[in-house]
Amino acid sequence: MASSGLTKFVCALFLCMVLAAPYTEATITCGTVSSSLSSCLSYLTGKGPSTSACCSGISHLNSIATTTTDRQAACNCLKSLASGITGLNYNNAASLPGQCGVNIPYKISPTTNCAQVQ
Repeated sequence: MASSGLTKFVCALFLCMVLAAPYTEATITCGTVSSSLSSCLSYLTGKGPSTSACCSGISHLNSIATTTTDRQAACNCLKSLASGITGLNYNNAASLPGQCGVNIPYKISPTTNCAQVQ
């Protein structure tokens, strides 16, 4: 009988976690995204190559964006930051993760629908 009570408790706990998951807030801020990618600015504007510091920033950002909410927040921040960069080369932005050997689940583009990012 004690096992049955424990099973019900675990099931209830799991159900609460599943139901609460869509309502979690992102832990990634636009400030984090901006500081992680600040060393990429010359590459993103076509004024220089991608650097190891830039790739480290992308890698770090990718490693802390562990949830769907975080990845969507990072995506929205990238789109917002991109609109403020004069001379941004969107081809360079889209190719940057691949240049750094980082796989992100969406294309860096002004047309990316961040709500669909998993």
